[in-house]
Amino acid sequence: MLSEKLGHRLDSPLSRLIKRGPLAKISPTALTLTGLLVNLIATGFIIPGWWKTAAILILVAGLFDMLDGASARTMNKTSLFGGFIDSVVDRYSDMAILLAFIIYYSMHTDIFMVSLCAVTCVGCVLIPYTRARAETIIPICNIGIMERAERILLIVAGCYFDLMKPVFLALAILTHVTVLQRIYYTWKQTQK
Repeated sequence: MLSEKLGHRLDSPLSRLIKRGPLAKISPTALTLTGLLVNLIATGFIIPGWWKTAAILILVAGLFDMLDGASARTMNKTSLFGGFIDSVVDRYSDMAILLAFIIYYSMHTDIFMVSLCAVTCVGCVLIPYTRARAETIIPICNIGIMERAERILLIVAGCYFDLMKPVFLALAILTHVTVLQRIYYTWKQTQK
């Protein structure tokens, strides 16, 4: 939803930052991997319950996630493999954060929250999977109310304001609503 509405509108301000600074010398893949590293560090703050710090780190990782694509486009370094590796690294980042919450709630023997996190994990994996599979038979399938940007912003807000129960309840439901939206959209497109 956010990704579709914003598209590459942030490329212009980000490209100025990229061209004028040290980012011009850093490859887009290095930026992608830096985002993953920052998310992995964030997991080290989620597990002991230092969620405000984790929220800030997840936002910083999100900045690298925006910069990698903008850098590739600005520096004319886009490639099929770059898009592929970015997508794979995004999944590692997402799963690392969600697994950190599963560990946290397991340590606190909160089976309800462990279950919500697990259901969210499944939804987070299925959202890009349904898109990838759909786009083998239709041109594009980027619809849905809970794409990655929305999921990250919800998790950041939940961490920062200590609202993880309603956040994970929303994520557990809305990730699967998004999967169903993509299934239905793909079905409709194939009926034409």
